[in-house]
Order: sequence, then C-alpha cells, then structure tokens
Amino acid sequence: MSITVDELNSATMNEEKDSLMARINYNWRDITEDFFDSIKDLELGELLHDELFGLFEAMSAIEMMDPKMDAGMLCNRGNNKPYTFNQAVDSGAIKLDNFEVTDVIAIIDSTYACIVSWLEGHSLAQTVFTNLYLHQPSQIQDKSLKTFCYAVYKIIEIIKDCITRALVFEEEDFQSFMYDYRLQQDITEQKTVAMLREVEEELHRKSRIKPTTEEKEKEYNDGLALYARMRFTKMFYQTLSFLGKRDQLHSNLTDCQRLLSNCTDMIQVMIRTVNSGSKADEITDHPTIMGFDPMINQRLLPPTFPRYTKIKSRVEALEYMDELLNRLKMVIKITGYTNFHSALDFFLEFSRHSPCILSRSLLQIVYLPSTSRVFGLQSFNDVLRDAARNFIAPPALMPKNVLLQNHQAKECVDTFLNHCANLFGNLLQLSGHNRARQRDKLAHLLDDFATLQDEAERVDGYMHTLSMKSDTPRPHLAYFSTWILYHTLRVMVMYLLSGFELELYSVHEYHYIFWYLYEFLYGWLVSAITRADSFLMEQDIQNEAHKGRGSRKSAKNKRKKVAPRPYSLEILMYQAMQNICGGYYKALVGFRLDGKIPLPEMQFDSERVRYEHRLLPFSSFLTPPPVHYQEFLDMTNAQIEKSKNSLYDRFTSENQYLAGCRHFHHSRNMLEKALSLYPANANTVNEIRDLLKVAKTNFIVLKLLADGHKKDSKDPPVFDFSCHQHFPLIKLT
Repeated sequence: MSITVDELNSATMNEEKDSLMARINYNWRDITEDFFDSIKDLELGELLHDELFGLFEAMSAIEMMDPKMDAGMLCNRGNNKPYTFNQAVDSGAIKLDNFEVTDVIAIIDSTYACIVSWLEGHSLAQTVFTNLYLHQPSQIQDKSLKTFCYAVYKIIEIIKDCITRALVFEEEDFQSFMYDYRLQQDITEQKTVAMLREVEEELHRKSRIKPTTEEKEKEYNDGLALYARMRFTKMFYQTLSFLGKRDQLHSNLTDCQRLLSNCTDMIQVMIRTVNSGSKADEITDHPTIMGFDPMINQRLLPPTFPRYTKIKSRVEALEYMDELLNRLKMVIKITGYTNFHSALDFFLEFSRHSPCILSRSLLQIVYLPSTSRVFGLQSFNDVLRDAARNFIAPPALMPKNVLLQNHQAKECVDTFLNHCANLFGNLLQLSGHNRARQRDKLAHLLDDFATLQDEAERVDGYMHTLSMKSDTPRPHLAYFSTWILYHTLRVMVMYLLSGFELELYSVHEYHYIFWYLYEFLYGWLVSAITRADSFLMEQDIQNEAHKGRGSRKSAKNKRKKVAPRPYSLEILMYQAMQNICGGYYKALVGFRLDGKIPLPEMQFDSERVRYEHRLLPFSSFLTPPPVHYQEFLDMTNAQIEKSKNSLYDRFTSENQYLAGCRHFHHSRNMLEKALSLYPANANTVNEIRDLLKVAKTNFIVLKLLADGHKKDSKDPPVFDFSCHQHFPLIKLT
C-alpha cells in the first residue's frame, strides 16, 4: 500500500489540530444570575450602552428564538405540513370539490383579510399567496371558489397596476414583488366578469327556494351569505376597473357610483354573516382553515430579516373594506372640482385622514393625467392658467389684453406656467404619500418654491415694463409673485404643523413654533390673500366701469349692486388661526415664567440648534425672509423690555395668560362669524367647530390661570391633541 504526499500532509495537519484542541481549556461561566441582577436598575425601554455594543450592534442583532426576528424559528420546527398545492391535494389536506358552503365563505373572508394585510405593506408571499387554492385555481372543481380565485388574481393585478402608476408609495406602504406568480393573463376582464355573473345568478336562483325546515333555513342563510360575497367581488372588481381607466371614468361615473353603493350594501351583509364561515371564532395571527399555510412561501423570501406578518381577522378585514369603499366614494368627488385651488384643498383634506395606499393612488390617477408623470403639461397648464386668473386676475392672463398680442410676453408667461405645472404637479403627488414622508418631501419642495418665487418676480417685472411701454400703460403689479407667495406660505404652514401631527416637537419647543406661525407665516398669509382680494375687487370695479360707459342704467341701480369680497371668509379663517397661535405663544411664555415647562439638561441642550433645525427649510427664501435665532431672541426680548418699562403691562405670567385669553377670545369671535357665513361644507364646518372648541376651552383655562388658579403648582400642563391634530387643548393636572 502506498501513501501519497498529500495524504501524509493531511494526516499530519489533523494530528496537530487535535493536539492543539486538547491543550485549549475553556473556562465557561454562567452569567444568568449576574445578568438579571444588573438589569434591575434599568427601567422598561432603557438600553445599556457599551463601547463594544452600541446602538448599531443592537439594531443589527437577532433575538434568538423570537419568531419576529429569528428567520429559522418557524421554518425548522419539523413542520410536517405540505409545502406545495399537489402535495396538499395528494395528502388530503385540501379538497377540490364537495365543499361545505361555510368552508367557501371562510376561504373568501380569509382571502380578503390577506388582501387587506397586503395593502398595509406586507408581501404577497406572506399574505395572499398563503392561500393554496390561488396556486392552481384551474384544478378547483367547485365553481364558486374557482371563479373567486380567478377574480382575486384580477383584483391583485389592477391594484398593483394602479399603485405602481400613481408612484406615491414607499417601501413601508406597499410591496409589489410577485414572487414569480403569474396573474392569469390569459383570462380577460370580460371573461372574469362573465364568470362572476354566472355564479351570482346561479346562487340567486337557489336563494329563491324558501326553506321548509330549520336545517334548510341554515343552508338558505349560508347561501345568501355566499351570494353576497360573490356579488360584492364582481362589483368591487368592476369599480376598480373603472377607476383605473381614467379616460373612461367620466362616461362611467354614474355606473361607478352605483357599483360603490351596491358594494356598501353587500359588505354590510358580509359583516353581519361573518360568523357563517367555518372556524370563525378562532383568533390567531394567520388563517387556520383549510387551504391556508403561512409557511408555504417562506423559502421564497429574500435572505434578510423577515417582516413578521399578522393577518387581520375576518371582521377587521371586512370593516377595512367598508372604510375603503367610503374613501373611494370620496375619490370620485374630485371629478367635480374644475378649479385647481379647490382641487388642491381636496387633496390636502383627503390626506389628513391618512387613507390607505390604494385610495391615495386612485385619487392621483383619477385627477392627474395618466399618460406620464410629467402631468401632461398642456392640459395642466390650462388648469393653472385658470387658477391664477381666478385667484388674482393678472392682466397678462386676462382676455383681450394688449400683453397677449406680444409674442415675447406670451412666451414668457407660457414658460413660467410650464415650471408651475411641474411644481404644482409635484405638490399634488406629494399629498398622496403617507404623512411622515410628506414632511420630508415638503422640505425639498420648499427649495423649488423659492426658485419659482424668483422667476415669478422676474415675470412680473418684465410684464410691468412691457405694459408701461404700451399705448394704454397700466402698472403690472406683483400678480404672479403674490400667487406663488400664497402657495409658498401655505406649504410652510403645512410643514410646521405636520410636526405636531407626527409628534416631533417637545413641549419646550412649542413656544417658538407657535411664535413663528403667529408673528410671520399667518401674518404674511393674511397679507397675501388680502392683496389678491384687493386686486380682484379692482378688476371688478374696472369691468363694471367699462360696461357702464354704454349702459343707461341709473346711478341708483348701480349703487345697489355691491360685490362681496371674494376672500373674506378665507381671510377670517387665517386671522382666527393666527390668533390661536398667538394665544398658545403667550400661554407657553407664561408657563415658562412659572417653571411649569420641563426643560432639558443644560449640558444636553442648545435651543439655537433646535430652532435652526426646525426652521432650516425656510432659509432659502427671500420672501418671507427667514428669522434667524438671534433675531428671534432680539424680537422677543424687545417685547419683554417694553413691558418692563410699562406701568400697566408688567411682564408677568398672569399678564401673559391674560394676553393669551384675548387672542383665544378674538379667535372665537372670528370662528363664530365664519361658521355663520360659510357654505354648508361638512369638512369645513367640522373643522371650524373643532377650532371653536379649542378656542373656548383654552380661553377658560388661561382665564383661570390669569386669576391665580394653581399658582403654586409646578405640575406641567397637558397638551391634548385629541380634538385637533395641530392645535391642542390645554389641560391642567
């Protein structure tokens, strides 16, 4: 027997390795007791930082044996469930025919629960495609279940297409990856609807046979429950199809509204009969009925920490679908908004209620042109041209104006509107993102508004020069720049107020946030809208004077015709909110004087850094000019010095509370006037009533404090945002 050199070397290395391992002496020590003794000093939620185990290591660590973090925890338990559709059929774990009606109802409701969970940001592999029947629907022999599975494929396809086209989703909102599942492309929309209609009619014929016994009555009720689900599936799919096709929406608008109304009726029946499905009383993280396996696609997931998926219960899913239908009814209403400013308000109001990703996406598709994300500049230009004309009536946009005959002037205005179309299109698209992402995108959008402001001022200057050189010179004032300034200020206000909604501010930061809103943003906003109001009034007066030259109406009739100011209600609302912010600022100053606002430790605090960080996106503007931290101190200290030298208005906490009372009182009067004058708009009326409650409650609280109530108490006040997202109720503890 011969031994090669390689075998000899290998044997020698193994001997050396064994001798080395024999010399190593591991000194293991049990640290369990020491560990639990050490953590007794830590409160719930506190972390222990070590130079070798910081926050980065903590975020990257895997918590062993935790199903949420340990990817192998659920996979490697010796799970004997079938992992393919064919294996499940062969083993008898699922059947293809002779279903009980209750089983079909349970599968349908659980599938909708998976669809809802998918819309909340989970993957298809961990939600919808845990239903084994969706893997091979062609092999299902039960007609109702087979048709439903095909319909689910088509519903998933149209949802995925709409969300992808709208481009308002983030990674936490929606996962579009299909994991190589084919969406039955060979089955057309018409065939799907025909199959659903056929099953629906068959179930409807059976429902006409009245039951004669109690057993038959249960079968009859279960049949009605299944009929409601198939009918809902058909109409829901048709509704999504209509909304996804923007070009055909206006012609099918009546049908779409009818379908949504019928869907609402059917979903109520589904909610009432949710217990008709088998195993309806079981509460688990995943469906436990026949045909569902949460681990079926575990091997398809990427090699990263899996996102733990908890499927909603059937009742929660159906209630979610009911809310979705109500949101889709709201989406359709955007078709009635031809004015851009009212449409923008609709988008912002719709976004305030944090709608789901599907309804946000459909709103984008229904209103904005669907050809490309350039928003179809020609059509959108016309919308913005009308918006600017209706807002402030710039002479360069008015018909029969001499400036329209100048080719250079027309080209200048068209170029400006092109840039506006891109920016305002981005603003509308931004409102479709979730609320947290909106704030990040608003900061970047403000830079674009600063650039557009400069361009608007140059266009106004150029139009003014051309107008003064014409045969009928008329000064072209800051029309375009006022229009852009108005929208810029609204975005700035949105940015600051979103910090309250997202709970980004600490209480000790409230005073300079409300101060900035009170002293600058709302003041500038009232000034801009008042200027637009004056320009429109002047335009109306000139039009009336021009018409009156050839008219024989008496002066008495002319005096009777008094046009209402176009923006009086909007000015009133902004003034009311300005006073609300002023009330908060004065109240917070009073709290700080009384030592009722907890302040951070000096070594960990820099108010300048916090102030500049919160207001950093405003630094690129020239109008309104940014207020730097030193200017903020100088302006607030000037008010303090002025009050110190006054005999009647000393700088005390009681006087600050009293000043806050006056602000909330003025706001209350303005809101009550606005409530009496505003048209019957449910959203606006509810907003005014919420603000009225805030103003009245805070007025009473500050009045008590001004009279010395709880003067010696150092308990901090509570700011309750349950009534309004941005303006809290002040409560004393």
